[in-house]
Amino acid sequence: MDILFYLLIIFAGFAIGRIGHIYAGHLKVPHHWIYGLIMTITGEIIWDNFLGLLIVLFGLGLFISDFNDFKKLKFDLKPDEIKKKKFWDID
Repeated sequence: MDILFYLLIIFAGFAIGRIGHIYAGHLKVPHHWIYGLIMTITGEIIWDNFLGLLIVLFGLGLFISDFNDFKKLKFDLKPDEIKKKKFWDID
């Protein structure tokens, strides 16, 4: 039963990353893979408690949702090029 809860937390991070990309992708803020990486590292630091585990899993989902920008190491504040955005896509 715990694994389903963990998968739900990862999916929540993925979903929020995708929704943020679709609806707030025009804002001049860092790419959300950066936030996911920061959350994963922060969660690793406080891994001893349950909150650390949740932060790592949520950050992992957020990171996965913007994995394509991570592969290209996009650090800029420019919005992504406009194309048809899909929820079930790894941007």
